[in-house]
Amino acid sequence: MTTKIKCYYDVLGVPRDANAEDMKKSYRKLALKWHPDKNPDCLEEATNQFRLIQQAYEVLSDPQERAWYDNHREAILRGGLGKGDNYTDDSLDVFEYFTSSCYSGFGDDDKGFYAVYRKVFKTIFEQDVPFMDDKDSDFEYPDFGNSKSSYEEDVRPFYDFWSSYFTTKSYVWVEKYDTREAPDRYSRRKAEAENKKFKDAAKKERNEEIRNLVAFVKKRDKRVQAYREQMEEKARESAKKVVENREKKKRERLEAMQSYQDVGWSSTAGLEDQFVQLEKTLAKHHGDESESDIDENEQNGNESIEEEEEIPIDNTYCFACNKSFKSEKSMANHEKSKKHKDNVAILRDQLLEEDEDNSIDKKDEDNIDLQDDDLEDEIQDLTLDQPKSK
Repeated sequence: MTTKIKCYYDVLGVPRDANAEDMKKSYRKLALKWHPDKNPDCLEEATNQFRLIQQAYEVLSDPQERAWYDNHREAILRGGLGKGDNYTDDSLDVFEYFTSSCYSGFGDDDKGFYAVYRKVFKTIFEQDVPFMDDKDSDFEYPDFGNSKSSYEEDVRPFYDFWSSYFTTKSYVWVEKYDTREAPDRYSRRKAEAENKKFKDAAKKERNEEIRNLVAFVKKRDKRVQAYREQMEEKARESAKKVVENREKKKRERLEAMQSYQDVGWSSTAGLEDQFVQLEKTLAKHHGDESESDIDENEQNGNESIEEEEEIPIDNTYCFACNKSFKSEKSMANHEKSKKHKDNVAILRDQLLEEDEDNSIDKKDEDNIDLQDDDLEDEIQDLTLDQPKSK
């Protein structure tokens, strides 16, 4: 009959993160309790227990021995690495589940797709639990669920977890060298490095096995297929709406452009009237009223210009720059620009030149009138000086 191997931490009754002082106190208390001299009635049991307590404390009190024990604890408890026994890895062989023959249909019965793979992933997780840290051993992995499980609440979390699976097993049973037998520090480090390569390779192989199984199952999961079809339908509807919105905006832009062109032509047609009115206003302001204006005023009853109604001028049109603006704010910003100020200055100079020309013309007319009067006077004088005919 094989005796079950007890964990050294359990023998001393301390947690796995206990410090040296706590282990020493526990060891002294247990050694006093199980000392053979203190237990003559159960001498054999006390002797075995006392020897086990000593062995546990001897290993855990040495930092190097304790580190090695912590790394190989699970393998030792399973009967390997210490007694010359070959450790047997009892990990689930997942390759027999890479075929559709391992399940029958997609129902929720015992032979169905969801029942079979729910049991498979539960077994894989339970085999990893003993190798987890104490703080992680209470973690509950996402359940595979059944054919009616919600995709968002159950199916997605399950595949998110298992698609990035990493085994917690130490795989110390694949080590080739016992570092305790190393003759020196250099040899021990070399042996540890080689052992790490073997363990990492074994972990990588196991991780790839599980992830490939997850991909195999996900591809055949009817819940995933239904969700994918639902998302594709939503994508088609979204694409259709995008096209409709694009066409709608295109039509709106075309209508807006057509409306803008109509307004532009009408405003251009009115610019000529505005220019004529502007000329009249400027002429009135500078006292240069043309004959056509006078005739028009006479036809309208010789009403004074001051009594006429003021002609409305568009506040959003710049006469100096010959531009129209959408709002008074845009017009105000334009009036601050350098180009506008330059055009205003040019217009001002032109008006001043016209005023000067008008003044010169007026003086010339006065001089001509004076010359005509003088000529008439001279003719009169000459006429008076001539002798009267007999």
